[in-house]
Amino acid sequence: MGSFRDNLRKIEPYVPGEQPDLPDMIKLKTNENPYPPTPKVREVLDTYAEDKLRLYPDPKSEALVKAIAEINGISEEQVFVGVGSDDVLAIAFMTFFHSKKPVLFPDITYSFYDVWAELFRIPYEQIPLNDDFDMVPSDYYKENGGIVIANPNAPTGVYQGISVLEDIIEHNRDVAVIIDEAYVDFSEEGTALELIKKYDNVLIVQTYSKSRSLAGMRIGHAMGGKELIQAMNDVRFSFNSYPMTRLSVEIGAAAIKDQAYFEETRKKVIATREWTKKELARMGFTFRDSMTNFIFAKHETVPAEEIFERLREKHIFVRHFKKPRISDYLRISIGTDEEMERFAEETKKIIETKKIIEAKKIIKPRES
Repeated sequence: MGSFRDNLRKIEPYVPGEQPDLPDMIKLKTNENPYPPTPKVREVLDTYAEDKLRLYPDPKSEALVKAIAEINGISEEQVFVGVGSDDVLAIAFMTFFHSKKPVLFPDITYSFYDVWAELFRIPYEQIPLNDDFDMVPSDYYKENGGIVIANPNAPTGVYQGISVLEDIIEHNRDVAVIIDEAYVDFSEEGTALELIKKYDNVLIVQTYSKSRSLAGMRIGHAMGGKELIQAMNDVRFSFNSYPMTRLSVEIGAAAIKDQAYFEETRKKVIATREWTKKELARMGFTFRDSMTNFIFAKHETVPAEEIFERLREKHIFVRHFKKPRISDYLRISIGTDEEMERFAEETKKIIETKKIIEAKKIIKPRES
């Protein structure tokens, strides 16, 4: 006799970073912005008429779509919005990846990509990054069902220049190429948005969770050619016709319009990141030049897991991935100046203690 269990979809889920809740903790593991969102968000909350919440939201989220289009200098027909960039990416996977050929993405990248591919029964191939964590464009010169590129990449923090992206796109004009720009606002080079004007198969995905300080609201969007966006909307409305809440639409529109505050907090995060890079280098860490709000680093002598555990004991939480090729690395989110100073101080103590212990091991006892 059969069981309902025989029909369950079995999949290894994406595992988000630990979400500790301690009064004295320093949380540097989930790449959240250490600063609050624009004061314009408080204005929305203070004046919001709660009676609106009894009504369904606008299915098209027009106020938010319009604001995103205006800021980016594109038409409203080129914008798609969703419940965080994860929702936007999931819809994009469902919309564009229906070939029997594998979707290509790097072996070290956002670990939700292979989860979605498994969930939606999409064949895929993970292309190894080189030893410096860069993409090799020629590795993508082959038949495939689509390409996904996180730029800057997570968890490595590496930014691939526009010329690298365009090289890959030029060799893949017959499939959708998704560029996931969750961290692009912290890079010096900036968005690859210009590519959607040149290529009709390119989709740019961004989020409010990082540079806009709205991870708790779950707001994301995609930008691309009208045909791509229409196809995504067709899938969206076949899946969930009311994706964005009324409140999230108003808050999102207010946040993206306040460019002055956005620039202020973005520059503060970048300045703290650059200070942290110098401190890590002094302590013996090596890392690629991060263009994100985190640093992906390994120490020359002390194992990453050991540093991770010792920091955890101090209620300082960073991210450690127990995966091949990157198990020696820590991903360290950028917090406030005070938080990063405390992180640096405690990390130095861990490294110095390790040096003392190792030195004692090699000192032979004096013979009597």
